[in-house]
Amino acid sequence: MHKLNLPEIKPALKKEQGKIWIFDGIRKKYLVLTPEEWVRQHFIQYLIQELKYPKSLFRIEGSLTYNQLQKRSDILVFNREGKPWMLIECKSPAIKLTQKAFNQVAVYNMTVHAKYIAVTNGMVHFCCEAAKAGEEAVFLERFPVFE
Repeated sequence: MHKLNLPEIKPALKKEQGKIWIFDGIRKKYLVLTPEEWVRQHFIQYLIQELKYPKSLFRIEGSLTYNQLQKRSDILVFNREGKPWMLIECKSPAIKLTQKAFNQVAVYNMTVHAKYIAVTNGMVHFCCEAAKAGEEAVFLERFPVFE
Protein backbone atom coordinates (compact mmCIF):
# COMPACT_ATOMS: atom_id res chain seq x y z
CA MET A 1 0.00 0.00 0.00
CA HIS A 2 0.90 3.63 -0.47
CA LYS A 3 3.22 5.42 2.00
CA LEU A 4 1.14 8.19 3.60
CA ASN A 5 1.87 11.56 5.14
CA LEU A 6 0.74 10.20 8.53
CA PRO A 7 2.54 8.36 11.33
CA GLU A 8 3.26 4.69 10.61
CA ILE A 9 0.82 2.15 12.03
CA LYS A 10 1.17 -1.58 12.54
CA PRO A 11 -2.22 -2.83 11.42
CA ALA A 12 -3.35 -6.41 11.74
CA LEU A 13 -3.54 -7.75 8.18
CA LYS A 14 -4.63 -11.12 6.83
CA LYS A 15 -4.98 -12.69 3.42
CA GLU A 16 -8.21 -14.52 2.71
CA GLN A 17 -10.26 -15.26 -0.42
CA GLY A 18 -7.41 -13.84 -2.52
CA LYS A 19 -7.72 -10.43 -0.85
CA ILE A 20 -5.85 -8.59 1.88
CA TRP A 21 -7.93 -7.57 4.89
CA ILE A 22 -7.17 -4.96 7.56
CA PHE A 23 -8.51 -5.02 11.11
CA ASP A 24 -10.58 -1.99 12.14
CA GLY A 25 -10.18 -1.53 15.90
CA ILE A 26 -13.24 0.72 16.13
CA ARG A 27 -15.64 -1.62 14.32
CA LYS A 28 -13.83 -4.71 15.69
CA LYS A 29 -13.73 -6.53 12.37
CA TYR A 30 -11.60 -7.15 9.30
CA LEU A 31 -12.36 -5.17 6.15
CA VAL A 32 -11.09 -5.53 2.60
CA LEU A 33 -7.99 -3.38 2.29
CA THR A 34 -8.71 -0.67 -0.29
CA PRO A 35 -6.64 2.51 -0.74
CA GLU A 36 -9.41 4.49 1.01
CA GLU A 37 -9.52 2.02 3.93
CA TRP A 38 -5.72 2.29 4.24
CA VAL A 39 -6.11 6.09 4.60
CA ARG A 40 -9.06 5.72 7.00
CA GLN A 41 -7.19 3.34 9.33
CA HIS A 42 -4.08 5.54 9.38
CA PHE A 43 -6.13 8.65 10.00
CA ILE A 44 -8.14 7.07 12.81
CA GLN A 45 -4.89 6.05 14.53
CA TYR A 46 -3.44 9.53 14.00
CA LEU A 47 -6.46 11.11 15.71
CA ILE A 48 -6.37 8.61 18.60
CA GLN A 49 -2.60 8.24 19.14
CA GLU A 50 -1.29 11.70 18.25
CA LEU A 51 -4.22 14.00 18.97
CA LYS A 52 -5.69 11.94 21.83
CA TYR A 53 -9.25 11.86 20.45
CA PRO A 54 -11.20 9.30 22.55
CA LYS A 55 -11.56 6.01 20.65
CA SER A 56 -14.99 5.45 22.22
CA LEU A 57 -16.39 8.56 20.51
CA PHE A 58 -15.75 7.43 16.90
CA ARG A 59 -18.33 6.13 14.46
CA ILE A 60 -16.99 4.74 11.20
CA GLU A 61 -19.02 4.58 7.99
CA GLY A 62 -22.22 5.50 9.77
CA SER A 63 -25.28 5.98 7.63
CA LEU A 64 -26.93 9.35 7.13
CA THR A 65 -29.75 10.62 4.94
CA TYR A 66 -29.45 13.65 2.69
CA ASN A 67 -32.28 14.61 0.31
CA GLN A 68 -33.85 11.19 0.95
CA LEU A 69 -30.62 9.51 -0.24
CA GLN A 70 -28.76 7.08 2.01
CA LYS A 71 -25.12 8.12 2.36
CA ARG A 72 -22.21 6.99 4.55
CA SER A 73 -19.89 9.23 6.51
CA ASP A 74 -16.29 7.96 6.66
CA ILE A 75 -15.39 9.08 10.19
CA LEU A 76 -17.59 10.89 12.67
CA VAL A 77 -16.18 11.93 16.04
CA PHE A 78 -18.64 12.87 18.75
CA ASN A 79 -18.09 15.28 21.63
CA ARG A 80 -18.45 14.13 25.24
CA GLU A 81 -22.17 15.02 25.15
CA GLY A 82 -22.69 12.63 22.22
CA LYS A 83 -23.19 15.36 19.62
CA PRO A 84 -21.34 15.30 16.26
CA TRP A 85 -18.05 17.19 16.67
CA MET A 86 -15.96 16.38 13.57
CA LEU A 87 -16.98 14.84 10.25
CA ILE A 88 -14.10 13.47 8.14
CA GLU A 89 -14.13 12.34 4.53
CA CYS A 90 -11.32 9.98 3.45
CA LYS A 91 -10.17 9.59 -0.12
CA SER A 92 -7.64 7.32 -1.81
CA PRO A 93 -4.11 8.80 -2.00
CA ALA A 94 -4.50 8.72 -5.80
CA ILE A 95 -7.36 11.23 -5.60
CA LYS A 96 -6.40 14.90 -5.59
CA LEU A 97 -8.37 16.83 -3.00
CA THR A 98 -10.49 19.43 -4.74
CA GLN A 99 -13.46 21.60 -3.93
CA LYS A 100 -15.65 18.62 -4.87
CA ALA A 101 -14.39 16.63 -1.85
CA PHE A 102 -15.12 19.57 0.43
CA ASN A 103 -18.55 20.03 -1.08
CA GLN A 104 -19.29 16.35 -0.38
CA VAL A 105 -18.40 16.59 3.31
CA ALA A 106 -20.15 19.99 3.62
CA VAL A 107 -23.33 18.52 2.12
CA TYR A 108 -23.16 15.56 4.54
CA ASN A 109 -22.67 18.03 7.37
CA MET A 110 -26.01 19.70 6.54
CA THR A 111 -27.51 16.55 8.08
CA VAL A 112 -24.87 15.88 10.75
CA HIS A 113 -24.20 19.46 12.03
CA ALA A 114 -20.65 18.76 13.25
CA LYS A 115 -18.58 21.70 14.50
CA TYR A 116 -15.64 20.73 12.26
CA ILE A 117 -15.35 19.10 8.85
CA ALA A 118 -12.19 17.58 7.37
CA VAL A 119 -10.93 15.88 4.24
CA THR A 120 -7.83 13.70 3.83
CA ASN A 121 -6.30 11.55 1.13
CA GLY A 122 -3.55 10.43 3.49
CA MET A 123 -1.08 12.82 1.89
CA VAL A 124 -2.85 16.15 2.42
CA HIS A 125 -5.29 16.92 5.24
CA PHE A 126 -7.62 19.88 5.56
CA CYS A 127 -9.83 20.83 8.47
CA CYS A 128 -12.17 23.73 8.87
CA GLU A 129 -14.73 25.02 11.27
CA ALA A 130 -18.02 24.29 9.55
CA ALA A 131 -19.71 27.30 8.02
CA LYS A 132 -22.69 28.72 9.85
CA ALA A 133 -25.62 30.04 7.82
CA GLY A 134 -24.49 32.94 5.65
CA GLU A 135 -20.82 32.56 6.65
CA GLU A 136 -17.72 31.05 5.08
CA ALA A 137 -15.99 28.00 6.52
CA VAL A 138 -12.83 28.90 8.47
CA PHE A 139 -9.82 26.73 7.56
CA LEU A 140 -7.59 25.76 10.46
CA GLU A 141 -3.79 25.57 10.52
CA ARG A 142 -4.00 22.25 12.38
CA PHE A 143 -6.57 19.82 13.68
CA PRO A 144 -8.25 21.06 16.85
CA VAL A 145 -7.47 19.67 20.29
CA PHE A 146 -10.33 17.45 21.45
CA GLU A 147 -12.61 19.41 23.77
